[in-house]
Amino acid sequence: MLSHDTIMERGKNPDVRIGIGAKVDGDKVKRTVAAANRKGLGRTTIYDDPFELVAALHDGEVDAAVRGSLDSTTSINAMKESFSVDRILRMALLQPPGGRMFFFAPVGVDEGWTVEQKMEFIELGSSLMRRMGVEPKIGVLSGGRLGDKGRHVDVDRTLSDAEEVTRRGLAAGLDVRNCEILIESAVIDRNFILAPDGISGNLIFRTLHFLGRGKALGAVVLNIDRVFVDTSRAKSSYIDSIAFASALVGKRKA
Repeated sequence: MLSHDTIMERGKNPDVRIGIGAKVDGDKVKRTVAAANRKGLGRTTIYDDPFELVAALHDGEVDAAVRGSLDSTTSINAMKESFSVDRILRMALLQPPGGRMFFFAPVGVDEGWTVEQKMEFIELGSSLMRRMGVEPKIGVLSGGRLGDKGRHVDVDRTLSDAEEVTRRGLAAGLDVRNCEILIESAVIDRNFILAPDGISGNLIFRTLHFLGRGKALGAVVLNIDRVFVDTSRAKSSYIDSIAFASALVGKRKA
């Protein structure tokens, strides 16, 4: 089972080249980089322009990138342009206080709004988890219990989506369970939680991390062929995000 400590240990790859962005809170990023380099979590270089950071990743000048304190929208646009994709799909790695670590998606407000996108998250996310030595156990969330059908059109949509995603996932041979709205039960034995849509996913992420003081190591971009770990500018330190990126590169190379 993954934990914050195991990610920090797996991230000890001193030869991995990592780029991190710094647009605001430059001193915080510099302190993070100095600490990460001392711990052997790759060799990290600071970039103040998102297009330069993404170009360095695309061209192989760095093995992985961490957004750091760069602007989110500009960084996403840079990735879309450099990697020729029309959208970005991100999966976060979270750990509640005293709880088990789990993967979580979607975390972007514009992500995961269709059954097809949800299936793409499941397929790409499961592949990444297996590269990290974790067998995915997927819990699909919706906006209510099954018995709530008919109470609101948007609730009905999420219930229908969850049933269809579960059906398709099982047909593909994946360990998928329809957990309805019961996230508190899902996290007990599921290690990949799929939110109903990007808005609810972003709210769950923010509630857990910023209000609940849970650990958020960052969100890895699933649909490009390089390691990019997205981060919140509100993080007090990016050292665990750098470790996450380094650990992912180690697994890719292996």
